[in-house]
Amino acid sequence: MTAGTAATDTRSRLLDTALRLFSEHGVEGTSLQMIADELGVTKAAVYYHFKTKDEITEAVAAPAVQELGQIAEEARKKRSRGAQIDQALTGFVELIVRQRLLLGLYNRDPGMQRVVNRTLQAPHGEDVKTGMKTVLAGEDPSLADAITVHVVFTGLAMAGGAPEYAGIDDDTLREHLLDAGRRLLGRPRPKRPGHGGRVEP
Repeated sequence: MTAGTAATDTRSRLLDTALRLFSEHGVEGTSLQMIADELGVTKAAVYYHFKTKDEITEAVAAPAVQELGQIAEEARKKRSRGAQIDQALTGFVELIVRQRLLLGLYNRDPGMQRVVNRTLQAPHGEDVKTGMKTVLAGEDPSLADAITVHVVFTGLAMAGGAPEYAGIDDDTLREHLLDAGRRLLGRPRPKRPGHGGRVEP
């Protein structure tokens, strides 16, 4: 393993550990020393990668925000509006299912809310939000469509991270989130092959 690979691995483990500790103790209740102790490294080793806890919190949330932008880009490649909406919704739900721990933390922790909201209010974050809203609601949405998309965003994300659904397996959660999103957006459920129809394009 090269020095660069080792540093990347340590950074990845640090962020995984930070997310777990944030979820257990809250962002404010987790110190850099706690993260170092859990990793079995010195506090100086943590400082090598991040100078402040805010930097760690931003790095924990950043991949989800970046992926949201990628989901919108992939959806825009589809030809029809329906296919774009389906692609964006499916990608968003997949992101929610993979990031259940992060969303649960965001739903209840002011420290994580502050960092994520600050990221989304930055120029890149605004582009991400605008991109997804445009895919789901169109270029010039009505007030009703804009509110519906807002409900889809916040409602699905909050449900995905809700503690009362923590015991639900990923496949079941995915199915119900997709079903709820389709109903809100007025999209049909795809028909299964062999069940009297074809899958929606």
